[in-house]
Amino acid sequence: MIRLSGQRGVPVITVDDDVVIGFDRRRLEELLAQKSTAKPRLGAAVADAAPRLQSEGAYVGRVKPDSPAARAGLGVGDVIVELNRQPIHNAVDLERVAGELRPGDRVRLVFIRHGQVSQTELLL
Repeated sequence: MIRLSGQRGVPVITVDDDVVIGFDRRRLEELLAQKSTAKPRLGAAVADAAPRLQSEGAYVGRVKPDSPAARAGLGVGDVIVELNRQPIHNAVDLERVAGELRPGDRVRLVFIRHGQVSQTELLL
C-alpha cells in the first residue's frame, strides 16, 4: 500500500481501483454509494455495425466470460438490434438503453447472427 499512496503509518483503503488515504469518511461513503448504484454491464464490447457490415446495430467484438452476454449465448460477430424492446441503431443506443436498466432486470435481446434474427433473454 505504501507504493500506492506514498504514506506510512496512515490507513489506506482501496475500493476497486480508488485509493482512500486516512480516515476520509466522506470519500469512502461516496465511493461505496457509487458502487451500490452501479449500472449493470452486459459484458460485451461493442462498436457501430454500419462501418463493418453496412447495417444498423451494435457489433459485438468481444464477450467477457461468465457475463450476462456470455450466459445468454451472445458471441463475437453478432449484431444487437434490439434491447428491452427498444431498437438499437448503433453502440451509443445500446449504451443508452442499457444505462436505464438495473441489476437483476430480465430483458429481451434481439440480435443477428450469420444473417438470421435470433432473440434471447438476459439477466443483469
